Amino acid sequence: QVQLVESGGGLVQAGGSLRLSCAASGRPIKLYAMSWFRQAPGKEREFVAAIGWSGGGTDYADSVKGRLTISRDNAKNTVYLQMNSLEPEDTAVYFCAAALLAGPQRSVKAYSYWGQGTQVTVSS
Repeated sequence: QVQLVESGGGLVQAGGSLRLSCAASGRPIKLYAMSWFRQAPGKEREFVAAIGWSGGGTDYADSVKGRLTISRDNAKNTVYLQMNSLEPEDTAVYFCAAALLAGPQRSVKAYSYWGQGTQVTVSS
């Protein structure tokens, strides 16, 4: 079992930045593909960014390319999402997820472990 705990969410003005963290416990995440998804009120959970277990492969949703950056520190068992140039449309609960796969995955169904989420609110 892998337990995931997100942190770093909050309220920020449009154009601002936040850094989300996802701390894992239970098992080392070095063999897991990791990702961030988000879910806004009344909408389905959507893919944001993913990173392969080695850190060499990343994938981003078109809506966040160039603004959000996913990274991982396997020694700290932690995954990060650096969020710059935030827009009101980025407002959502952000979830961290882990999949026992090598490469980055976009599908919700690929992930076996999920955190509880952290709220990000971007004001205009």
